[in-house]
Amino acid sequence: MKKYILDLTVRSVERVHERYVLIKLTQQEALPPMNPGQFVEVRVDGSASTFLRRPISIHFVDYQANELWLLVACVGDGTRRMAELKAGDTLNCVLPLGNGFSIPCDKIAGHKTLLAGGGVGVAPLLYLGKVLKEKGMEPTFLLGARSAKDLLMLSEFEKYGRVLVTTEDGTMGEKGFVTNHSVLQQETFNLIQVCGPTPMMKAVARYASEKGIACEVSLENLMACGLGACLCCVEKVRVDGDASTTVTTNVCVCKEGPVFNINRLLWQS
Repeated sequence: MKKYILDLTVRSVERVHERYVLIKLTQQEALPPMNPGQFVEVRVDGSASTFLRRPISIHFVDYQANELWLLVACVGDGTRRMAELKAGDTLNCVLPLGNGFSIPCDKIAGHKTLLAGGGVGVAPLLYLGKVLKEKGMEPTFLLGARSAKDLLMLSEFEKYGRVLVTTEDGTMGEKGFVTNHSVLQQETFNLIQVCGPTPMMKAVARYASEKGIACEVSLENLMACGLGACLCCVEKVRVDGDASTTVTTNVCVCKEGPVFNINRLLWQS
């Protein structure tokens, strides 16, 4: 897929949580094609301590409004600078980068997909849910957070599928982690697609492996260049995606990922 370096115009910056902002970007020309699970590398101007671009998941693409949405966690000087952007400002982005989630070519009768996310890891699942619904499927979202106040943009997810929730303190949905939700015991899914903290993804991957369910996860290795040149994000994976093989190789997550089938990862070794 062709890559672009674009000066995008900030349409709005919305504080959706004390730690998160939603940045909507646009340009005069039509936005290029982007797939769910891909990401952008953002140049942060005006920060004396931010020298490298910041990788941000593609949260949503609204081609009708010609908008790209980025859900940004304000965890360092670079992302805090992004949160200070105002409408009309310019944000330089390299996009789209990486390989995204698998999308079935056609609606499969009875096919059930679970999209599981935690924290800012919910970001790529919104666009994924939109694309799946456009394909005639209605995914189930399973979203986890520490408490009700940490759940992000639930009304947007509800536009594209059923939304189930877990919170660690029990203030909304079922109490516990996403792997504790009763839906995993009550229903059978054909595909699980996950993004979030690594322990959560490993737990979901273990569940999927035990149940024989196809599963993809979006890794969040440190990515500096986004093009496979700097080798910051290297991950050791199985060569042929066979969970029983011992032959491994090193790959750049930013280029061959960030989405991987769990059979390629060494998590279950």
